[in-house]
Amino acid sequence: MGIETVWPLFALELATPRLTLRPLRDEDLAPLTDAAIEGIHDPDRMPFSAPWTDAEPEILRREFARFHWSRRAQLRPEAWGISFVVLEDGRPIGIQDLDGRDFPALRSVHTGSWLTRSAQGRGLGREMRAAVLLFAFDVLGAEWAESGAASWNAASLGVSRALGYRENGIERVRARPDQVDDLVRLRVSAAEFARPDWDLRVSGAEAAIGALMPAQA
Repeated sequence: MGIETVWPLFALELATPRLTLRPLRDEDLAPLTDAAIEGIHDPDRMPFSAPWTDAEPEILRREFARFHWSRRAQLRPEAWGISFVVLEDGRPIGIQDLDGRDFPALRSVHTGSWLTRSAQGRGLGREMRAAVLLFAFDVLGAEWAESGAASWNAASLGVSRALGYRENGIERVRARPDQVDDLVRLRVSAAEFARPDWDLRVSGAEAAIGALMPAQA
């Protein structure tokens, strides 16, 4: 019997033409923290709402593991978050997060992501976001998806707009003690989602639905 019998979400897998996405496992922690330490963004600007990539390597490794263990431990139908490791040819190249809060009532999800430097600029960010949106809309029955990015983050905003998102307000955020940004909030409905020209292959959908949604939903 595999670990999926203990944690059913480990049976979930999303496959696109170039990528495989599955819930992050412990064996993914080391290569992903290595990538983060090597650098996944311009060090002069922090694209994340919390400056986790600024931490010293030993602290980053520990806190990265702690964060993802806590997401797994706190998952329940009323408030859940899945960190999908993104694999290209079997190699971890980033993370795609999908979160739902009060999902049975709100039918809304939120996404966030990052990619290693070597994987950027090839359209993979759009492909992995499209994968979790297809899963959210078509498998879980979501009606809305939300995201956000700093006003200077053209790459992230470009992915959102290409997938049909529309701006949904702006707020001021402090990404670093010396960096204040305008955060552009975006949302897209299931009806307005710009679907890709490929089909998503989903394995383990039944196990995922059982873990993320109460029986009455």
